[in-house]
This record gives sequence, structure tokens and C-alpha cells, in this order.
Amino acid sequence: MKHVQIKVDGMTCGGCVNSVQNALTSHEGVKSAKATLDTGLVDVDFDPAVIGQVEIENAIEGAGFDVVRS
Repeated sequence: MKHVQIKVDGMTCGGCVNSVQNALTSHEGVKSAKATLDTGLVDVDFDPAVIGQVEIENAIEGAGFDVVRS
């Protein structure tokens, strides 16, 4: 299992938090996803043998949010 923390722009309410979490947990290999509205961060635990960070970021963007890449 691998853990990443991803900064997300565009989450403005609890519905947004749920949308991000649901977009991620619907993918095979994502064990858990917890988005925090106040910080704009999403903590994701996933199996890197099944899904990669790029696919996770693409799922967030596919749900209509922006991933902040440093």
C-alpha cells in the first residue's frame, strides 16, 4: 500500500468533498480517500500494483477539480 497527499483546487463544499472521494474510491486499487475541505488536501491509500498516482490525479480532474502539481 502506498499513501499520497494531493492538493486539489475547486472543492468549495461538502458535496465537492464527497465527489472527490467517490471518484477515487470507485477505482480498483484505491483503498481509501479522505478529502479535507479546509486544506484542499486529499489523502489517498492505494495499491501501486493496480493503480498509479497519475491515474488517481486523472480521476480527480475527471470529476471536475484541479490537481495542484508542484
